[in-house]
Amino acid sequence: MSAFALPGACVLLLAWLLAAVASLKQRRWAALGGVPVCAAGALLAVVYLLAGAPPATFTLPLGMPGLPMTLALDGLSGFFLLLLMLVGAAASAAALDEREPPATAPCLPLFLAAMGLCLLAGDGFTLVLGFELMSLASFVLLLSHPGAAEVQRAALLYLGMALFGAACLIPALALLGGWNASFATLRDHPPEGWRAMAVLALVLLGAGSKAGLAPLHVWLPPAHSHAPGPVSALMSAAMTKVALYVLIRLLFDLCGPQPMWWAVPLLVAGAASAVLGALRANMENDIKAVLACSTIENIGLITIGLGLALAARAADMLPLAGLALGAALLHVMAHGLFKALLFLGAGATQHGAGSRHLDRLGGLIHRMPVTTASMLAGAACLAALPPSSGFAGEWALLQAVIAGPRVGGLGMQVLICVVAAMMALAVALAAAAAVRLIGVGYLGRPRTPRCAAADEAGPPMRWALLGLVAASLLVGLFPGAVVALARPALGLLAGGMVPLRDAGLVLAPTADAPGYAPLAVAVLLALAGGLVWWVVLRVSVPGHRRAPAWDCGFGEPPSWLPFGDPATQYSGAGFSQPLRRTLAAGVLGARETVDMPAPGQIKAASLTVTLHDPAERWIFDVIGGWRDRLSGLADRMQFLTIRRTLSVMVTVLLVFLAVVAIMEQR
Repeated sequence: MSAFALPGACVLLLAWLLAAVASLKQRRWAALGGVPVCAAGALLAVVYLLAGAPPATFTLPLGMPGLPMTLALDGLSGFFLLLLMLVGAAASAAALDEREPPATAPCLPLFLAAMGLCLLAGDGFTLVLGFELMSLASFVLLLSHPGAAEVQRAALLYLGMALFGAACLIPALALLGGWNASFATLRDHPPEGWRAMAVLALVLLGAGSKAGLAPLHVWLPPAHSHAPGPVSALMSAAMTKVALYVLIRLLFDLCGPQPMWWAVPLLVAGAASAVLGALRANMENDIKAVLACSTIENIGLITIGLGLALAARAADMLPLAGLALGAALLHVMAHGLFKALLFLGAGATQHGAGSRHLDRLGGLIHRMPVTTASMLAGAACLAALPPSSGFAGEWALLQAVIAGPRVGGLGMQVLICVVAAMMALAVALAAAAAVRLIGVGYLGRPRTPRCAAADEAGPPMRWALLGLVAASLLVGLFPGAVVALARPALGLLAGGMVPLRDAGLVLAPTADAPGYAPLAVAVLLALAGGLVWWVVLRVSVPGHRRAPAWDCGFGEPPSWLPFGDPATQYSGAGFSQPLRRTLAAGVLGARETVDMPAPGQIKAASLTVTLHDPAERWIFDVIGGWRDRLSGLADRMQFLTIRRTLSVMVTVLLVFLAVVAIMEQR
């Protein structure tokens, strides 16, 4: 199987490139070609993972002079490639919607091909090439969405973070033994001492910034909010997972076993990302920004599992390492599928209702039933309600964290307990954000005439949504199948220990521990719901009537909505007010400003809420100030006299010669 899997993957990369070229003349070719290519890639990945084939390598006569590119396929890259194929098929189908920007089509296959190249990289050069092509293609796709100056600002911030990621990954690979060396060579010479510390810091900064880990997450909400629906789905569901793949490949695979303290930065960054992302998801008014902040939260949860796996492997507790890593990979698959579902649904909502702001939506369940049902299924995963896929992943992560206090000394045990508490807080905040998203945006009454006349998504988008709903449902009901697909990766990174087992229809952390039976839970919930429905029908009074909802005496409803004034409903800001005043005031610096008209005035009152992300305040604003000062200094240097210009040049030359002399002495 391995003899055909990697050449087949190369053929898929070539097919994506051909689809991108063909789409320059005919837009539909990109999407029509992307769906079967991604479907074939998903089938290829499943067959390869189930067959348990050994790793395979393939050399391409391309790359730097005298250094051909190396492609490699193993259990880890195959697992992430499967997720990319599934999400890519749905995004390609959704791109067929005529309401999507035409400029999206040509670059979508390039984006998919770049991510596939990064996953199939077998040397440092190919990895960095795929990573940066992925950033460049997504940057162009972000600019393809029509918008104002905020779109350009979001794109420039995203491009700056992409360049920062490359500036960190290239020296990290150089410290590992050469950024153009093959992974097989790097694997035989793991870093030690200060080189290991530098590699850890650079990989966390480079891959963590692309994944959206705090405090380098600031780019993610604006970029995901302004991108087209299929692009934001790929960025959140696939691109962030490719960044996590790079982190796992470098820290788990190429660096080899390392001290236990390597887990501390991952645990701290993961816990901070989980809480901060979930809290921000409750504060945002843009439905895409809500989902983007939720991505930060879920990336944090996955990183907690990765950090715990590193700590357990360092303590020679391989069963716990396999449990934590298996839980992280399970949640990678679950989050990738349901977040793609939610972002595609948000894009359909924006096109159908004319807005993506919560306070301008409402009542979409009547006008957009398929989209609303899909968003409800995704929100159940977001809130980790059983038997959804989100619950399966977070349940497995919780099992690993509960077993974590046995690792290391007192300091590590206290840290894991604190991380467990923050994880529980993040999960609760995520559930509140999911209820707020569905309750305010899709239930209740329409808040604008445009929303009252919303249009359902087109057939391609509906098929993409329903396909992702089915995939998420299968992962939620049969999480053991995902664990089985992850077995080759766990065997590669966790010493062959795969504690997460699928005993029939029960997912259990160990052989003797109580497990989770999602199919049985689903049947019990269905029976309970049917029983409640039957009781309500039995005791209810026959017949019904419709009347305006009681609005506390506010008067006649508007003519376009005969069933109550929508202004009397809970708004997004009102729903999140308790959390804003208790938690966000201290963490996000939330401030409320009320403009109340004086007695006798007829103007409307207004409530203005301002939030300040701590990362923006303490990191990005400071860097922006340095940039302004350096820019001012560069401007002043243009007007120096000839004497001062020559003095600067001589000084720079002397410093350069001194550095060269010091390096030669060493």
